[in-house]
Amino acid sequence: MKKLITKLTTAITTLALFGFFVPTEAMAQDPTQVDAKHYKVEFENDQVRVLRISYAPGEESVMHEHPNAVAVFLTDGNTEMKLPDGTSIEDIRKFGEAIWTPSGKHLPKSKGDAPTELILVELKSQPE
Repeated sequence: MKKLITKLTTAITTLALFGFFVPTEAMAQDPTQVDAKHYKVEFENDQVRVLRISYAPGEESVMHEHPNAVAVFLTDGNTEMKLPDGTSIEDIRKFGEAIWTPSGKHLPKSKGDAPTELILVELKSQPE
């Protein structure tokens, strides 16, 4: 019985440590929380959140997510988007371009030789 209690205590301790350390990164998907260097809130209300996103050449973020949004590019941009399934998408944009971005997770990395800056208007869900 004592061995069973020891094994059970070890298992619970391991699970508690795993639960304490791992979810911080896994659950903290908000880019302003997990990557404040690149994501700044410019405006927020009950309808939208407006982010300013800035990357120097070669900089990389962490996996995070956004709701449906509209992006407006303040500079040209060349970004590689790594998706949760391991695939990567090259995303090349021009100054002044505006695009729809569906909700989802990604890990961006700047591939260009100049800084990239854009405004992202995240749309908040509205009660029906």
